[in-house]
Amino acid sequence: MTKTLPAVLATLLAFSGVAAPAVAQQTQPLDRIAAIVDEGVILQSELQRAVANIKSQYAGREAQLPPDAVLERQVLERLVLVKLQVARADGSGIRVSDEELNHAISSIAQQNGTNVDGLRQRLAQDGIGFPDFRNSVREEIITQRLRQSFAQSRISVSEGEVDAALAQQNAGGAQFHLAHILIALPEGASAEQIATGQSKVDGVKGLLDKGELDFSAAAVRYSDSPNALEGGDLGWRSADEIPSAFANQIKTMKAGDVLGPIRGPSGFQLLKLVEVRDGDAGGDGQKVTEYHARHILVRVTDQVDDAAAKAKIETLRARINGGADFQTVAKESSDDTNSRGQGGDLGWFPADAFGPEFGKQVEGLADNGVGTPFRTDAGWHIVQRVGSRQTDVSDNNKRAQIREQIGRRKLDDEYNRFLQELRGEAYVSFRSGDRAEGNADSTSTPAEPAKP
Repeated sequence: MTKTLPAVLATLLAFSGVAAPAVAQQTQPLDRIAAIVDEGVILQSELQRAVANIKSQYAGREAQLPPDAVLERQVLERLVLVKLQVARADGSGIRVSDEELNHAISSIAQQNGTNVDGLRQRLAQDGIGFPDFRNSVREEIITQRLRQSFAQSRISVSEGEVDAALAQQNAGGAQFHLAHILIALPEGASAEQIATGQSKVDGVKGLLDKGELDFSAAAVRYSDSPNALEGGDLGWRSADEIPSAFANQIKTMKAGDVLGPIRGPSGFQLLKLVEVRDGDAGGDGQKVTEYHARHILVRVTDQVDDAAAKAKIETLRARINGGADFQTVAKESSDDTNSRGQGGDLGWFPADAFGPEFGKQVEGLADNGVGTPFRTDAGWHIVQRVGSRQTDVSDNNKRAQIREQIGRRKLDDEYNRFLQELRGEAYVSFRSGDRAEGNADSTSTPAEPAKP
Protein backbone atom coordinates (compact mmCIF):
# COMPACT_ATOMS: atom_id res chain seq x y z
CA MET A 1 0.00 0.00 0.00
CA THR A 2 1.36 3.44 -0.93
CA LYS A 3 1.98 5.72 2.00
CA THR A 4 0.55 9.20 1.97
CA LEU A 5 2.94 12.09 2.51
CA PRO A 6 1.77 12.67 6.12
CA ALA A 7 2.35 8.98 6.89
CA VAL A 8 5.84 9.08 5.41
CA LEU A 9 6.68 12.25 7.28
CA ALA A 10 5.35 10.84 10.53
CA THR A 11 7.52 7.76 10.13
CA LEU A 12 10.64 9.65 9.14
CA LEU A 13 10.41 12.78 11.25
CA ALA A 14 8.47 12.00 14.39
CA PHE A 15 11.33 10.19 16.08
CA SER A 16 14.41 10.98 13.99
CA GLY A 17 17.07 13.01 15.75
CA VAL A 18 17.35 15.61 13.00
CA ALA A 19 20.53 17.52 13.76
CA ALA A 20 20.34 21.17 12.76
CA PRO A 21 23.17 22.24 10.46
CA ALA A 22 26.05 24.15 12.04
CA VAL A 23 25.01 27.39 10.27
CA ALA A 24 21.52 27.11 11.73
CA GLN A 25 22.98 26.71 15.21
CA GLN A 26 25.08 29.85 14.72
CA THR A 27 22.20 31.96 13.43
CA GLN A 28 19.72 30.68 16.04
CA PRO A 29 21.55 31.05 19.38
CA LEU A 30 18.28 30.78 21.33
CA ASP A 31 17.71 27.17 20.21
CA ARG A 32 18.52 25.50 23.52
CA ILE A 33 19.80 22.01 24.17
CA ALA A 34 17.13 19.51 25.21
CA ALA A 35 19.55 16.63 25.89
CA ILE A 36 23.21 15.71 25.64
CA VAL A 37 23.71 12.21 24.21
CA ASP A 38 27.34 11.07 24.47
CA GLU A 39 29.15 13.37 22.02
CA GLY A 40 26.00 14.78 20.43
CA VAL A 41 23.03 16.94 21.36
CA ILE A 42 19.28 17.07 20.76
CA LEU A 43 18.00 20.61 20.31
CA GLN A 44 14.78 21.93 21.76
CA SER A 45 13.57 22.65 18.21
CA GLU A 46 14.03 18.98 17.29
CA LEU A 47 12.02 17.92 20.33
CA GLN A 48 9.24 20.42 19.64
CA ARG A 49 9.00 19.29 16.00
CA ALA A 50 8.80 15.63 17.02
CA VAL A 51 6.15 16.33 19.67
CA ALA A 52 4.12 18.31 17.13
CA ASN A 53 4.25 15.37 14.73
CA ILE A 54 2.96 13.00 17.42
CA LYS A 55 0.11 15.37 18.28
CA SER A 56 -0.86 15.64 14.62
CA GLN A 57 -1.10 11.83 14.44
CA TYR A 58 -3.45 11.86 17.42
CA ALA A 59 -5.71 14.63 16.06
CA GLY A 60 -9.19 13.93 17.37
CA ARG A 61 -7.81 11.46 19.93
CA GLU A 62 -5.89 13.92 22.10
CA ALA A 63 -7.33 12.38 25.28
CA GLN A 64 -5.17 9.30 24.67
CA LEU A 65 -1.99 11.34 25.01
CA PRO A 66 -0.32 11.91 28.37
CA PRO A 67 0.25 15.40 29.82
CA ASP A 68 2.66 17.48 27.76
CA ALA A 69 5.56 17.03 30.18
CA VAL A 70 5.24 13.24 30.07
CA LEU A 71 4.79 13.20 26.28
CA GLU A 72 7.90 15.35 25.82
CA ARG A 73 9.94 12.98 27.96
CA GLN A 74 8.63 9.95 26.04
CA VAL A 75 9.47 11.57 22.71
CA LEU A 76 12.86 12.73 23.98
CA GLU A 77 13.69 9.16 24.99
CA ARG A 78 12.84 8.01 21.46
CA LEU A 79 15.06 10.72 19.98
CA VAL A 80 17.85 9.58 22.30
CA LEU A 81 17.52 6.01 21.00
CA VAL A 82 17.69 7.24 17.40
CA LYS A 83 20.87 9.20 18.18
CA LEU A 84 22.44 6.18 19.87
CA GLN A 85 21.55 3.83 17.01
CA VAL A 86 22.96 6.22 14.41
CA ALA A 87 26.17 6.57 16.43
CA ARG A 88 26.49 2.78 16.83
CA ALA A 89 25.86 2.30 13.11
CA ASP A 90 28.52 4.89 12.29
CA GLY A 91 30.99 3.06 14.53
CA SER A 92 30.12 -0.18 12.71
CA GLY A 93 30.90 1.34 9.32
CA ILE A 94 27.28 1.62 8.15
CA ARG A 95 27.00 4.47 5.67
CA VAL A 96 24.43 5.96 3.31
CA SER A 97 25.89 7.66 0.25
CA ASP A 98 24.42 10.85 -1.17
CA GLU A 99 23.34 8.93 -4.27
CA GLU A 100 21.48 6.35 -2.17
CA LEU A 101 19.86 9.14 -0.18
CA ASN A 102 18.81 11.00 -3.33
CA HIS A 103 17.31 7.80 -4.74
CA ALA A 104 15.36 7.15 -1.50
CA ILE A 105 13.97 10.70 -1.47
CA SER A 106 13.01 10.40 -5.13
CA SER A 107 11.16 7.17 -4.29
CA ILE A 108 9.28 8.88 -1.44
CA ALA A 109 8.26 11.65 -3.81
CA GLN A 110 7.06 9.15 -6.45
CA GLN A 111 5.07 7.22 -3.83
CA ASN A 112 3.23 10.44 -3.06
CA GLY A 113 2.50 11.39 -6.66
CA THR A 114 5.04 14.15 -7.05
CA ASN A 115 8.71 14.81 -7.86
CA VAL A 116 11.50 16.02 -5.57
CA ASP A 117 10.74 19.69 -6.24
CA GLY A 118 7.08 19.07 -5.46
CA LEU A 119 8.04 17.24 -2.26
CA ARG A 120 10.27 20.15 -1.26
CA GLN A 121 7.37 22.57 -1.71
CA ARG A 122 4.96 20.44 0.29
CA LEU A 123 7.50 20.11 3.10
CA ALA A 124 7.97 23.89 3.11
CA GLN A 125 4.20 24.33 3.43
CA ASP A 126 4.33 22.14 6.53
CA GLY A 127 7.22 24.19 7.93
CA ILE A 128 9.81 21.44 7.42
CA GLY A 129 13.18 22.39 5.97
CA PHE A 130 14.48 20.15 3.19
CA PRO A 131 17.95 19.70 4.80
CA ASP A 132 16.22 18.48 7.98
CA PHE A 133 14.12 16.09 5.92
CA ARG A 134 17.23 14.72 4.16
CA ASN A 135 18.90 14.14 7.53
CA SER A 136 15.85 12.35 8.87
CA VAL A 137 15.66 10.07 5.81
CA ARG A 138 19.36 9.28 6.12
CA GLU A 139 18.96 8.38 9.80
CA GLU A 140 15.91 6.23 9.05
CA ILE A 141 17.90 4.24 6.47
CA ILE A 142 20.88 3.95 8.81
CA THR A 143 18.79 2.61 11.71
CA GLN A 144 17.09 0.11 9.39
CA ARG A 145 20.49 -1.14 8.24
CA LEU A 146 21.72 -1.40 11.83
CA ARG A 147 18.69 -3.55 12.66
CA GLN A 148 19.32 -5.72 9.59
CA SER A 149 22.97 -6.12 10.57
CA PHE A 150 21.91 -7.05 14.10
CA ALA A 151 19.50 -9.67 12.74
CA GLN A 152 22.14 -11.22 10.50
CA SER A 153 24.69 -11.48 13.30
CA ARG A 154 22.52 -12.55 16.24
CA ILE A 155 19.27 -14.12 15.01
CA SER A 156 19.03 -17.72 13.81
CA VAL A 157 16.09 -20.09 13.38
CA SER A 158 16.65 -23.85 13.46
CA GLU A 159 14.92 -26.34 11.19
CA GLY A 160 13.48 -27.94 14.33
CA GLU A 161 11.74 -24.68 15.26
CA VAL A 162 10.31 -24.45 11.75
CA ASP A 163 9.13 -28.09 11.88
CA ALA A 164 7.35 -27.54 15.19
CA ALA A 165 5.65 -24.35 14.01
CA LEU A 166 4.63 -25.96 10.71
CA ALA A 167 3.06 -28.89 12.55
CA GLN A 168 1.08 -26.45 14.66
CA GLN A 169 -0.02 -24.49 11.59
CA ASN A 170 -1.12 -27.62 9.76
CA ALA A 171 -3.28 -28.42 12.78
CA GLY A 172 -5.18 -25.18 12.07
CA GLY A 173 -3.54 -22.36 14.05
CA ALA A 174 -5.20 -19.01 14.67
CA GLN A 175 -3.69 -15.54 14.33
CA PHE A 176 -3.80 -12.97 17.12
CA HIS A 177 -3.83 -9.17 17.03
CA LEU A 178 -1.91 -8.07 20.11
CA ALA A 179 -0.85 -4.96 22.00
CA HIS A 180 1.44 -4.70 25.00
CA ILE A 181 2.68 -2.46 27.79
CA LEU A 182 6.26 -2.93 29.03
CA ILE A 183 7.57 -1.70 32.35
CA ALA A 184 11.27 -2.17 31.70
CA LEU A 185 13.84 -3.40 34.17
CA PRO A 186 17.60 -2.98 33.68
CA GLU A 187 19.76 -6.06 33.30
CA GLY A 188 20.70 -7.37 36.74
CA ALA A 189 17.93 -5.30 38.38
CA SER A 190 18.17 -4.85 42.12
CA ALA A 191 15.43 -5.95 44.53
CA GLU A 192 14.39 -2.31 44.90
CA GLN A 193 14.16 -1.80 41.12
CA ILE A 194 12.10 -4.98 40.76
CA ALA A 195 9.75 -3.87 43.53
CA THR A 196 9.34 -0.43 41.92
CA GLY A 197 8.59 -2.04 38.55
CA GLN A 198 6.08 -4.42 40.14
CA SER A 199 4.34 -1.54 41.89
CA LYS A 200 4.15 0.46 38.68
CA VAL A 201 2.78 -2.36 36.51
CA ASP A 202 0.23 -3.22 39.22
CA GLY A 203 -0.86 0.42 39.22
CA VAL A 204 -1.29 0.43 35.44
CA LYS A 205 -3.25 -2.82 35.58
CA GLY A 206 -5.48 -1.28 38.25
CA LEU A 207 -6.27 1.69 36.02
CA LEU A 208 -7.20 -0.70 33.19
CA ASP A 209 -9.37 -2.85 35.43
CA LYS A 210 -11.25 0.24 36.66
CA GLY A 211 -11.76 1.49 33.12
CA GLU A 212 -10.04 4.80 33.89
CA LEU A 213 -7.82 4.39 30.80
CA ASP A 214 -8.10 2.23 27.73
CA PHE A 215 -5.15 0.00 26.87
CA SER A 216 -3.82 2.16 24.03
CA ALA A 217 -3.83 5.31 26.15
CA ALA A 218 -2.11 3.48 29.02
CA ALA A 219 0.60 2.24 26.64
CA VAL A 220 1.23 5.79 25.42
CA ARG A 221 1.45 7.10 28.96
CA TYR A 222 3.37 4.37 30.76
CA SER A 223 4.99 1.78 28.46
CA ASP A 224 8.78 1.71 28.09
CA SER A 225 8.52 -0.20 24.81
CA PRO A 226 9.77 1.48 21.60
CA ASN A 227 6.21 1.21 20.21
CA ALA A 228 4.61 2.95 23.22
CA LEU A 229 3.54 5.98 21.22
CA GLU A 230 1.77 3.67 18.77
CA GLY A 231 -0.41 2.47 21.64
CA GLY A 232 1.74 -0.64 22.11
CA ASP A 233 0.29 -2.22 18.94
CA LEU A 234 2.13 -5.42 17.95
CA GLY A 235 -0.01 -6.20 14.90
CA TRP A 236 -1.13 -9.68 13.83
CA ARG A 237 0.94 -12.66 14.97
CA SER A 238 0.65 -16.40 14.66
CA ALA A 239 1.24 -18.56 17.73
CA ASP A 240 4.87 -19.24 16.76
CA GLU A 241 5.57 -15.49 16.72
CA ILE A 242 4.41 -15.05 20.32
CA PRO A 243 6.90 -15.53 23.20
CA SER A 244 6.40 -18.89 24.83
CA ALA A 245 5.65 -17.16 28.17
CA PHE A 246 2.38 -15.90 26.64
CA ALA A 247 1.46 -18.26 23.80
CA ASN A 248 -0.50 -20.97 25.66
CA GLN A 249 -2.44 -18.50 27.81
CA ILE A 250 -3.40 -16.29 24.84
CA LYS A 251 -5.10 -19.25 23.16
CA THR A 252 -7.60 -19.36 26.05
CA MET A 253 -8.35 -15.61 26.01
CA LYS A 254 -11.20 -13.66 24.39
CA ALA A 255 -10.81 -10.47 22.37
CA GLY A 256 -10.40 -7.57 24.81
CA ASP A 257 -8.84 -9.66 27.59
CA VAL A 258 -5.60 -8.45 29.20
CA LEU A 259 -2.95 -10.89 30.37
CA GLY A 260 -0.47 -10.12 33.12
CA PRO A 261 1.49 -8.69 34.62
CA ILE A 262 4.07 -11.28 33.61
CA ARG A 263 7.77 -10.95 34.35
CA GLY A 264 9.88 -11.44 31.19
CA PRO A 265 13.51 -10.89 30.15
CA SER A 266 12.95 -7.16 29.58
CA GLY A 267 10.70 -6.42 32.55
CA PHE A 268 7.01 -6.65 33.45
CA GLN A 269 4.47 -6.90 30.63
CA LEU A 270 0.75 -6.57 30.14
CA LEU A 271 -0.59 -8.10 26.93
CA LYS A 272 -3.97 -7.37 25.36
CA LEU A 273 -5.69 -9.65 22.85
CA VAL A 274 -7.32 -7.20 20.44
CA GLU A 275 -8.75 -9.63 17.87
CA VAL A 276 -8.52 -13.25 16.73
CA ARG A 277 -8.85 -14.64 13.21
CA ASP A 278 -8.54 -18.08 11.68
CA GLY A 279 -5.13 -18.99 10.33
CA ASP A 280 -4.56 -20.55 6.93
CA ALA A 281 -3.68 -24.22 7.30
CA GLY A 282 -3.59 -24.37 3.45
CA GLY A 283 -3.10 -27.76 1.83
CA ASP A 284 -3.38 -26.92 -1.88
CA GLY A 285 -0.26 -26.78 -4.01
CA GLN A 286 0.88 -23.42 -5.28
CA LYS A 287 2.56 -23.02 -8.66
CA VAL A 288 4.81 -20.05 -9.36
CA THR A 289 7.04 -19.08 -12.25
CA GLU A 290 10.73 -19.14 -11.42
CA TYR A 291 13.47 -17.62 -13.53
CA HIS A 292 17.11 -18.47 -14.07
CA ALA A 293 19.12 -15.31 -14.78
CA ARG A 294 22.53 -13.67 -14.70
CA HIS A 295 23.26 -10.04 -13.95
CA ILE A 296 26.02 -7.44 -13.91
CA LEU A 297 25.99 -4.70 -11.27
CA VAL A 298 27.81 -1.37 -11.19
CA ARG A 299 27.38 0.09 -7.71
CA VAL A 300 26.79 3.78 -6.98
CA THR A 301 29.21 4.82 -4.23
CA ASP A 302 30.92 7.90 -2.85
CA GLN A 303 33.64 7.32 -5.46
CA VAL A 304 31.34 6.38 -8.37
CA ASP A 305 28.38 8.70 -8.82
CA ASP A 306 25.13 7.84 -10.58
CA ALA A 307 26.16 9.26 -13.95
CA ALA A 308 29.50 7.41 -13.96
CA ALA A 309 27.84 4.13 -12.94
CA LYS A 310 25.22 4.49 -15.67
CA ALA A 311 27.88 5.27 -18.29
CA LYS A 312 29.87 2.18 -17.29
CA ILE A 313 26.87 -0.18 -17.41
CA GLU A 314 25.93 1.18 -20.86
CA THR A 315 29.47 0.49 -22.06
CA LEU A 316 29.28 -3.10 -20.76
CA ARG A 317 25.88 -3.54 -22.45
CA ALA A 318 27.38 -2.33 -25.73
CA ARG A 319 30.19 -4.90 -25.43
CA ILE A 320 27.67 -7.69 -24.97
CA ASN A 321 25.59 -6.42 -27.92
CA GLY A 322 28.79 -6.53 -29.92
CA GLY A 323 29.25 -10.23 -29.22
CA ALA A 324 31.09 -10.37 -25.87
CA ASP A 325 30.08 -13.29 -23.60
CA PHE A 326 27.81 -12.14 -20.74
CA GLN A 327 29.46 -14.41 -18.17
CA THR A 328 32.94 -13.27 -19.11
CA VAL A 329 31.98 -9.60 -18.84
CA ALA A 330 30.31 -10.28 -15.46
CA LYS A 331 33.45 -11.97 -14.10
CA GLU A 332 35.57 -9.04 -15.22
CA SER A 333 33.36 -6.08 -14.32
CA SER A 334 30.43 -6.85 -11.98
CA ASP A 335 30.47 -5.27 -8.52
CA ASP A 336 28.27 -8.05 -7.10
CA THR A 337 30.88 -10.10 -5.25
CA ASN A 338 28.36 -12.86 -4.50
CA SER A 339 27.67 -13.71 -8.16
CA ARG A 340 30.70 -12.34 -10.02
CA GLY A 341 32.72 -15.54 -9.67
CA GLN A 342 29.84 -17.49 -11.27
CA GLY A 343 29.61 -15.11 -14.22
CA GLY A 344 26.74 -13.21 -12.59
CA ASP A 345 24.64 -16.37 -12.20
CA LEU A 346 21.78 -15.89 -9.71
CA GLY A 347 20.31 -19.39 -10.02
CA TRP A 348 16.53 -19.95 -9.96
CA PHE A 349 14.30 -17.43 -8.20
CA PRO A 350 10.72 -16.05 -8.25
CA ALA A 351 10.23 -12.72 -10.02
CA ASP A 352 9.95 -10.67 -6.82
CA ALA A 353 13.05 -12.13 -5.14
CA PHE A 354 15.27 -9.13 -5.89
CA GLY A 355 12.67 -6.37 -5.91
CA PRO A 356 10.01 -5.17 -8.37
CA GLU A 357 12.35 -3.46 -10.83
CA PHE A 358 14.52 -6.55 -11.16
CA GLY A 359 11.49 -8.81 -11.55
CA LYS A 360 9.95 -6.57 -14.20
CA GLN A 361 13.14 -6.78 -16.26
CA VAL A 362 13.39 -10.57 -16.07
CA GLU A 363 9.70 -11.13 -16.83
CA GLY A 364 9.93 -8.94 -19.93
CA LEU A 365 12.80 -10.88 -21.53
CA ALA A 366 12.83 -13.97 -23.69
CA ASP A 367 15.16 -16.82 -22.75
CA ASN A 368 18.79 -15.82 -23.47
CA GLY A 369 17.69 -12.20 -23.96
CA VAL A 370 19.67 -9.33 -22.40
CA GLY A 371 17.79 -6.33 -21.02
CA THR A 372 18.53 -2.61 -21.05
CA PRO A 373 20.29 -0.94 -18.08
CA PHE A 374 18.06 -0.19 -15.08
CA ARG A 375 18.51 1.33 -11.62
CA THR A 376 17.88 -0.14 -8.15
CA ASP A 377 19.00 0.93 -4.67
CA ALA A 378 22.22 -1.06 -5.21
CA GLY A 379 23.20 0.66 -8.47
CA TRP A 380 22.88 0.01 -12.23
CA HIS A 381 22.19 -3.47 -13.64
CA ILE A 382 21.86 -5.41 -16.84
CA VAL A 383 20.20 -8.84 -16.77
CA GLN A 384 20.34 -11.89 -19.01
CA ARG A 385 17.43 -14.32 -18.66
CA VAL A 386 18.59 -17.93 -19.06
CA GLY A 387 15.29 -19.79 -18.64
CA SER A 388 11.96 -20.12 -16.80
CA ARG A 389 9.94 -22.91 -15.19
CA GLN A 390 6.78 -23.63 -13.19
CA THR A 391 7.47 -24.84 -9.64
CA ASP A 392 5.27 -26.04 -6.79
CA VAL A 393 6.56 -23.92 -3.91
CA SER A 394 3.75 -24.30 -1.39
CA ASP A 395 5.84 -26.21 1.15
CA ASN A 396 8.90 -24.06 0.58
CA ASN A 397 6.80 -20.92 0.92
CA LYS A 398 5.26 -22.11 4.17
CA ARG A 399 8.65 -22.92 5.64
CA ALA A 400 10.09 -19.58 4.51
CA GLN A 401 7.13 -17.67 5.97
CA ILE A 402 7.35 -19.51 9.27
CA ARG A 403 11.11 -19.00 9.43
CA GLU A 404 10.57 -15.29 8.84
CA GLN A 405 7.84 -15.12 11.49
CA ILE A 406 9.96 -16.82 14.14
CA GLY A 407 12.96 -14.70 13.19
CA ARG A 408 10.90 -11.51 13.43
CA ARG A 409 9.67 -12.43 16.89
CA LYS A 410 13.21 -13.23 18.07
CA LEU A 411 14.50 -10.02 16.52
CA ASP A 412 11.85 -7.92 18.28
CA ASP A 413 12.82 -9.41 21.64
CA GLU A 414 16.59 -9.25 21.14
CA TYR A 415 16.67 -5.82 19.54
CA ASN A 416 14.60 -4.29 22.32
CA ARG A 417 17.11 -5.70 24.82
CA PHE A 418 19.93 -4.33 22.67
CA LEU A 419 18.34 -0.87 22.75
CA GLN A 420 18.02 -1.06 26.53
CA GLU A 421 21.72 -1.97 26.78
CA LEU A 422 22.63 0.84 24.40
CA ARG A 423 20.64 3.31 26.50
CA GLY A 424 22.07 2.04 29.77
CA GLU A 425 25.67 2.38 28.59
CA ALA A 426 25.26 5.89 27.20
CA TYR A 427 25.89 9.27 28.80
CA VAL A 428 22.53 11.04 28.60
CA SER A 429 21.74 14.33 30.31
CA PHE A 430 18.33 15.94 29.96
CA ARG A 431 18.15 19.73 30.19
CA SER A 432 15.55 22.21 31.36
CA GLY A 433 16.64 25.57 30.05
CA ASP A 434 20.33 25.68 30.98
CA ARG A 435 19.99 23.38 34.00
CA ALA A 436 20.70 19.67 33.74
CA GLU A 437 17.94 17.31 34.91
CA GLY A 438 19.79 14.02 34.58
CA ASN A 439 23.15 12.36 34.64
CA ALA A 440 24.92 9.49 32.99
CA ASP A 441 22.91 6.95 34.94
CA SER A 442 19.52 8.60 34.74
CA THR A 443 16.69 6.93 32.90
CA SER A 444 13.37 8.38 31.93
CA THR A 445 10.32 6.82 33.51
CA PRO A 446 6.84 8.25 33.03
CA ALA A 447 4.99 9.45 36.09
CA GLU A 448 3.72 6.65 38.28
CA PRO A 449 0.06 5.83 37.68
CA ALA A 450 -2.43 6.47 40.43
CA LYS A 451 -2.81 3.42 42.61
CA PRO A 452 -6.02 1.49 41.99
